[in-house]
Amino acid sequence: MWRLGPGWRVCGSAVLGGGIGPRDWILNAQVPGGYPRLDPDRHLAEIAAAEHLTGPGAGLMTAADVTAYTVAAEAGVTATATCGLGVRGWAAAPAEGNGGPPRPGTINIVVTVPVPLSDAALVNAVATATEAKVQALLDADLDCSGTPTDAVCIAAPSPGPAPAEPFAGPRSLWGARLARTVHAAVLEGALRQS
Repeated sequence: MWRLGPGWRVCGSAVLGGGIGPRDWILNAQVPGGYPRLDPDRHLAEIAAAEHLTGPGAGLMTAADVTAYTVAAEAGVTATATCGLGVRGWAAAPAEGNGGPPRPGTINIVVTVPVPLSDAALVNAVATATEAKVQALLDADLDCSGTPTDAVCIAAPSPGPAPAEPFAGPRSLWGARLARTVHAAVLEGALRQS
């Protein structure tokens, strides 16, 4: 759980609070494998209320053990990952399904960046984090690009009177730091399961 407080924006693919907007908190909730509910956004809102989280937030879910998270930090950028790799595969798989029940698996990544990012840079940061995740999986000798339910959230302070950082690609200052931290966090998590 991240209690960001007011003055933060998040861009991400969270089930609850996905997209770009002000967020006071981020929650990564563990659910059982074969999760049966069809209202994950409502379920996450219930979990947030039980944790006394108020205001707008973002909620992610995973069947991976959320207490086995990994963290990497550099120059104020912090990446936290939970790596469930039971249902890994390639994003552009030629066919779906294998006839058996899927095993639990989700890679959830939450990154905090200490500087404001423009809307375009926030979206670019999600792409950079995803690229770094795939690189880490390959560096862990895993033949996959991730799992079908992976999610990413990037949190950065809201822009003020000064212009926000316009770029977050892997060769920009903040994007490079983000890429390295995500790579390190996901690599450590993936190697724990290999």
